[in-house]
Amino acid sequence: MRLIILAAAMFAAACSQNPVYRQSDEPLPVAFIDQERYLGLWHEQARLPNSFEEGCQRATAEYATREDGLISVVNTCTDERGEQRVARGRARPAGEAGEGKLEVSFFGPFWADYWVLDRGEDYSWSIVGEPEGRYLWVLTRDANITPERRAAFERRITELGYRPAELVWAREVSAASG
Repeated sequence: MRLIILAAAMFAAACSQNPVYRQSDEPLPVAFIDQERYLGLWHEQARLPNSFEEGCQRATAEYATREDGLISVVNTCTDERGEQRVARGRARPAGEAGEGKLEVSFFGPFWADYWVLDRGEDYSWSIVGEPEGRYLWVLTRDANITPERRAAFERRITELGYRPAELVWAREVSAASG
């Protein structure tokens, strides 16, 4: 029953309209990705506020190839009570071959844009959003980032037309807590 309630809440959140945060009319760039290199574990360093991650900290996203050729998506975070919340979904390519345009689905036939706007050449970081400017995530392979790295992300986010002050930044993970 708890899973059904969580799924219903996530569905309602996905259907609600998030505000547009992006302050530019310029089209967003889309990075090309090597899907195999993009797979694996990513740590959320920052995000624009959204209802489905309300109260979440230290979110991760893990991507893997499924038997049907789609990509499995497992998003995990810790809520304010210290409990883990997990959302499982799937993704599929939505653009030209190699283009970082994907669609993700956590609820049956409902798909949403997931665009890799920029990424490190070594796949150590990525900035992900969607064309309307309502969602944005800064993801890294490392659990923590340096103040210098955060400043670099803030500069790039500004170039993309967003205001870094509107982002929710992750708290640092201590060595003792993993």
